[in-house]
Amino acid sequence: MIAGRKSLARISVSPGKTQTINHFLVNNTWYLVDLPGYGYAKVSKKMREEWEAFISKYLIERSNLMCLFQLIDSRIEPQALDVNFSNFLGKEKIPFVLAFTKSDKVTTNVLNKNIAAYRKEMLKTWEQLPRQFITSSVDKKGREELLEFIQQTNLLFNRPVTNP
Repeated sequence: MIAGRKSLARISVSPGKTQTINHFLVNNTWYLVDLPGYGYAKVSKKMREEWEAFISKYLIERSNLMCLFQLIDSRIEPQALDVNFSNFLGKEKIPFVLAFTKSDKVTTNVLNKNIAAYRKEMLKTWEQLPRQFITSSVDKKGREELLEFIQQTNLLFNRPVTNP
């Protein structure tokens, strides 16, 4: 959705399609990095643990990481895995925002209920919540807001692009 190219990221009906870290250079100015979403992938426990370890290592050691977009499925209530990942990011002081996805697939009432539940769950351990976006790749909801956020974030750093 962000890059405006439908076939850029690997997607599948079954979760776990992305199994590697993929870097995409956008407009020769910044990188978009796609990480495996191991939460719902139909893989072994061992594979899930390996993904968790290399994702954690990547995020902790990534000195030029400006912001992570944590994708949260807005169709469902808060999942412990998602909340735990948010808490991990906070503990490690990794800058991130929440992007509630698939907002086109639920009613406004369900969307608002699930997002409110996620916020309530996070407020059990957070004093202030990270910035949040409501998105849909189908109707492009939130795309302009995300792009503006990325542009503003990049302006803060104003660093030349280096290879990943």
